[in-house]
Amino acid sequence: MQVSHPKLGIPAPDFTLPSTDGQQVSLRDVMGENGAVVVFICNHCPYVKAITDRLVADADRLREMGVGFVAICANDADYNDEDSFDNMQRFARERGFTFPYLHDESQEVARAYDAQCTPDFFGLNREGEIQYRGRMDEGRTAPPPSDCRRDLVLAMQEIARSGKGPAEQIPSVGCSIKWKPSRV
Repeated sequence: MQVSHPKLGIPAPDFTLPSTDGQQVSLRDVMGENGAVVVFICNHCPYVKAITDRLVADADRLREMGVGFVAICANDADYNDEDSFDNMQRFARERGFTFPYLHDESQEVARAYDAQCTPDFFGLNREGEIQYRGRMDEGRTAPPPSDCRRDLVLAMQEIARSGKGPAEQIPSVGCSIKWKPSRV
């Protein structure tokens, strides 16, 4: 699934969600002096599994630039138990996450961001406005070429410098978010 055109320049929806480390984490907690990245992921998605090493490396690099980083799982664990909170804790530990991994059980945060796939990246400027919604890099379920363009890192460098995201943003591709059945 490829995400739709992004809504840019709008305030990022606030949140406070439980983290796999037992803490409650808010958007304010993860904001860096130069902005933040909010990414929606899950444990079972082959696209997410394929990028976790690069995801951790990019999060560390961005943190050095004053950009906070947080991952959120909003998938319905009834659809796939691999996305349960217990499995999120295991996944974060096994994959060496150096950033908060939050559980959006109600899916309200994912809906507020209009998240559509895993992974789905949102880059915020220091004022908390969404300035980027695109891919991490050209990798999918196979590793990208070693000389690939680091779209997310480059976008966040521009946002840290200017407050605005790049004119060209290539949408992320991944698995659809597994929404809970609507209750009418």
